[in-house]
Order: sequence, then structure tokens, then C-alpha cells
Amino acid sequence: MMANVAQAKTRTFTQKARRAQIVQAAIEALAESGYAKASFTRISQQAKLSSTGMISYHFSGKPELFAEVANTVIGQARELTAARIAEETTHRGRLSAYITSSFDFVARHPLQARALMEIVRMVRDGRISGLDDVEHTVTSVEYLVTLLQQGREAGEFGTFDCRTMALAVRGATDSVLRHHLCGQFTQLQDVARELADIFDRCTRPT
Repeated sequence: MMANVAQAKTRTFTQKARRAQIVQAAIEALAESGYAKASFTRISQQAKLSSTGMISYHFSGKPELFAEVANTVIGQARELTAARIAEETTHRGRLSAYITSSFDFVARHPLQARALMEIVRMVRDGRISGLDDVEHTVTSVEYLVTLLQQGREAGEFGTFDCRTMALAVRGATDSVLRHHLCGQFTQLQDVARELADIFDRCTRPT
């Protein structure tokens, strides 16, 4: 881990730009063709590289490349969510922002969302090793648990088990987004508002 951090600090601007180019090409390949066809050959073609050796120069293999893809997408999603939550002054508003920002991210960045979904599927199907931390990060509800606990302590939420409620929120949100990414419906903003309203009502103090 320390070696990776040191390497990241010493990369030149050109190297960082090339890595970003490869990561973007991997996102596009995963989103458009699925993980089964996201080979280094496919990714190098997408990035318009002269050979797959240019990918191997920057990444030791698929685990490192796809981990970089996942971390890039997760970072982008977190930035959007954090910005939306920062605009709210109540915990109820923050819960709604948490839910709707997930839908907004998918609407704005469909390729990134599809690529991340493919990586999680890859890990769950045992097609790739060394990315268990990625799946854990994607499915974690710790931030949401804390948000609910703080809102309950402030008297904005009712009495319920915060972890169970967090799992319900994430489960509902993720299920809707998976259906959307599979092309089953397109009205994301309407669904986002409806889902936020449902959890607003079921978390209110009685």
C-alpha cells in the first residue's frame, strides 16, 4: 500500500493523463460490452492506444485497473452526494438529498454507473479477485446509519433501528437503479422524488 502511494505521488502529469485516459476507456468498455468482453485489447482500442502494452505499463492487470475504475466512479458519486447534502440544513433534507443524488448521478453519468455495476457483478460471480473492498464500499450503509442516528437524536426521525432502515433505503434505491440500467424504465427523477417521499413519511416521529 505504501509503495502504491509513493508511486502515485511520483507520477508525471503525462502519466496521470494516460492513466485517466485508460480508466475512461475501461469505463466505456465495461458499460458498453460488459465485463466478459472488457479485455485489454478492447480497452486499448477504445482508448486509441497503439498496443495493450501501454495499459500494462500503467496497470499490473485487470484487478488494479478495475479497482481504479471503481474508486474513480465512487469518488465522483460521493462528491455529488456530499455537495447535495451540504445544501441541506435538516437531517430530513439530508436523507432526501442522499436518495435523490444517487438517481441524479446515474442520470448524469450512465456509463460510470453501468461500469461500476459490471465490476460488482464481476466480484460476486468470482470472475476477478482482490476487489472485495470495492464491493464492500459500494454496498456499505455506514454513512447512512450515522445520518439516521443523528437525525433521530435531533428528534427529526422516529424510533426505529437505524441499520435496518439504512438497508431498506439502500436496497430500494439500488433495486430501482438496477432496473433502470437494465432499461426497464426511464423516469428517474419522478421515481427519485417518490422514493424520497416514501422514506420521509416512514421515518417521521409518530
